[in-house]
Amino acid sequence: MRGGDVVPVGQLEVEVLATPGHTRHHQAFLVRPREATGAGALLSGGSLLHGTVGRTDLVDDRLTHDLARAQWDSARSLGRLDPSTRLLPTHGFGSFCASTSTCTSVGDVTLADQLSTNPVLITPRESFVSDLVAGFGPIPRYYQHMAPLNRAGAGRARPRTPHQATAEEVADAVLRGAWVVDLRARTTFADGHLPGSVSVEYGTQFATYVGWLVPWEDDIVVLADSPELLEPALRDLADLGIEGVSTRVLRPDEPLEATYRRTDWAGYREPALATARRIVVDVRQRDEWDDGHLLGAFHLPVQDVELRGADLPDGELWVHCRSGYRAGIAASLLHRMGRSVVHLDDAWERVEELSIPTTRELAA
Repeated sequence: MRGGDVVPVGQLEVEVLATPGHTRHHQAFLVRPREATGAGALLSGGSLLHGTVGRTDLVDDRLTHDLARAQWDSARSLGRLDPSTRLLPTHGFGSFCASTSTCTSVGDVTLADQLSTNPVLITPRESFVSDLVAGFGPIPRYYQHMAPLNRAGAGRARPRTPHQATAEEVADAVLRGAWVVDLRARTTFADGHLPGSVSVEYGTQFATYVGWLVPWEDDIVVLADSPELLEPALRDLADLGIEGVSTRVLRPDEPLEATYRRTDWAGYREPALATARRIVVDVRQRDEWDDGHLLGAFHLPVQDVELRGADLPDGELWVHCRSGYRAGIAASLLHRMGRSVVHLDDAWERVEELSIPTTRELAA
């Protein structure tokens, strides 16, 4: 299909809109009833998002600026559609395909909502391009594999009959270099887990972080406490092209001897819980850190823990993020390295509520 094509689909018609920017050949689709005039719904993909646009550095870093200019042009063309058109992008809050954090929207969002708020629709072209490119965050490791897999057509993981795991089997997997990923709730993991395993609690971000953290060529063993949890996890990994994953179900009587502490921000303030060598580790992304962080904290984004965790100073590591999810992953990785950790499992907003001092000073 090409820009300008109109395809009838039942009682609807779909107009193809060429919107290069997120990729070189990106397209959006305007959907409306065939017999009606006026507004419809815009399936904008990775072009115009809620409060931002799709990033332009994922195809080829040599094309980043040119695609950013194309993204501005495409978004401006979409902004000229009927203001009452509903805006339905592919990427939402938390997506690493977005150039900056998208807005968390409740209810229908229309183009009219974006005309006075979305930077791409109110900022001059070259200023927008400069700001856009300067604000890009890290690219998840698995992204480099997705385009070839999509062109080839990745299959879907077939459910496997889970094998009852033992601590010895998991220990052998760790010794041979496999990643042993525990799907259970991060609270449950902290209370007891198999040594050498890593906590990636199953949820909407599960596959994203497994795909980001685990080297593409490494074996993965997935642990759960029920077979029912494994099937959706395998399906989500297969959507990224990660297949051939081994699965294990922990026995109810399995000895889970490895533990570490969890607390919240109120516990952080409790003098009895503080230690002389408490080291605060902030595993959020750079833009979150720049918006405010604890005095004296060390910044170590979750995707860098494996690479740089050994460089942290001696002491008990108090690990936090924005919600507790990424901190659970990072705490388990640092604990696997032999460090004493405390998982600060709480919302970052509580820091301000409890008047815990923060700063916006840049790291040296």
